Amino acid sequence: MSQALHISLLDPADSATLDAAAAVLVNAFNEPGRYSVERIRAVLQPVEAPFYRRFYIARLDGEVVGAGGIKAADWASNTHVLYLSAVAAQARGRGIARALVQARIDWVRSQYPSGTLLVSTRHRKRFAQLGFHPLGEAEEFGRTLMMLSLGRK
Repeated sequence: MSQALHISLLDPADSATLDAAAAVLVNAFNEPGRYSVERIRAVLQPVEAPFYRRFYIARLDGEVVGAGGIKAADWASNTHVLYLSAVAAQARGRGIARALVQARIDWVRSQYPSGTLLVSTRHRKRFAQLGFHPLGEAEEFGRTLMMLSLGRK
């Protein structure tokens, strides 16, 4: 039986969903000093323009199994950043991460017809398939900074 995947904007007023999204992120990063539950819960709160921040969640048959953020860079005009993305270990390998990325790309394109979208990732191939281009070689921890021009599909 196929499981139903649903991607939506995180509603910060829904405390159960907020807690579930925070748990996915905290467990995925497993760095309590840097990614404490308190810090993640605070970051999950939306911020409005010009330096917006919002999170999308992935539900598989109603259970929150993924979360991913997008924000405006406060250091460059017309620049947006994908960040704090994770899928729960038991739900990986089902296209959930890709669906979360695509939802955020679709949203930023609907709001900002031009500009740049950046991501630092270990999943270079996934992002290349979505139109991102590397901005140099892999860094020390295997991450590559990649860019997508919002003016093109």
